[in-house]
Amino acid sequence: MKFKPNALPTLIGSLPHTDHTEATRLVLQYTPEIPLWVQLPCYPEERLLTQFAENLPGIRGEADNIYFDTQNDDFQQELLTFFEEYLSVTEGGKALENSFFAFSEATGKGFRTFLDEVKHIDHPPIALKGQITGPFTMLTGLKDQDGRLAYFDPQIREAVVKAIAMKARYQVEAMKSAAEDSIVFLDEPGLSGFGSSAMVSIPKEDVQADLAEVIETIHAAEGLCGIHVCANTDWSLVLSAGIDILSFDAYSFFDKILLFRDQLIRFMENGGIIAWGLVPTLNQEDLKNEDVPSLRAKWERQVKTLGADPAFTKAQALITPSCGTGLLPMDLATKALKLTRDLSLAIRS
Repeated sequence: MKFKPNALPTLIGSLPHTDHTEATRLVLQYTPEIPLWVQLPCYPEERLLTQFAENLPGIRGEADNIYFDTQNDDFQQELLTFFEEYLSVTEGGKALENSFFAFSEATGKGFRTFLDEVKHIDHPPIALKGQITGPFTMLTGLKDQDGRLAYFDPQIREAVVKAIAMKARYQVEAMKSAAEDSIVFLDEPGLSGFGSSAMVSIPKEDVQADLAEVIETIHAAEGLCGIHVCANTDWSLVLSAGIDILSFDAYSFFDKILLFRDQLIRFMENGGIIAWGLVPTLNQEDLKNEDVPSLRAKWERQVKTLGADPAFTKAQALITPSCGTGLLPMDLATKALKLTRDLSLAIRS
């Protein structure tokens, strides 16, 4: 792996702004080495499930009320059209940018603004970062017309996994022109529910297979793939998925991931990168109360507890917020970005 993180800062997806250019320039100000394109959840088409559900067969509704209608007379034709488009890209040579796996005018404002703004910065970034809702979160977050999880419909499951893989590849290919490395995080908050009563019938092997298809597609496009989970989950599943970067909420869940200490260290020894979400964003009081010295002390305690060589741990680390900042007030979101940058500087010094 050419990419060397060395405790550089990067961000997690969303910001509370209403203007994509303003938000992008803030990202470039605080994390110029590894900037990302922004999602602004004030726009319904840029939220966790809606932004990447575009052009899926059978998808209906709008904003946060989308679902799959597999009983609609048009569903089978939509399914056929979807797989024809998939094959035209994967086997027929059709450019992703001209397919319906590319962002539309409505869903791609942040991505297009990002690519335009990156062209004008003085120093080329080390890497560019994108993100997409992971297959498990998408398939367990959406339902069909009868209220059944989309995961349990084999046709929908196959289409969703392939769509996410293609939309991730589209990002990697588009970002390649502006930086040596392209990174795509799979946002998988739904994995915190894996194994719960509602999902107990979902086999671990099937979840891994879905993740593997997306990860392998990103790797085939010469991109790096991370998984971001901002709560607790079965970390053995994530660490064995074939990812390059594990992103977790180190502020609140370090004690949970420490249960997988040996596997975590093996992951790093094999070249894996840990994105330490040390800047709290899920609890406003925590964010108000923390500063660089307190968070640096927390980092040092965690590194010591992990038990791997500190210099090696730092070399294999990224420093991030614990999650996105899209639901925070503007002043606290800006504080989170500033803390992320300054904490990274303090750790690297």
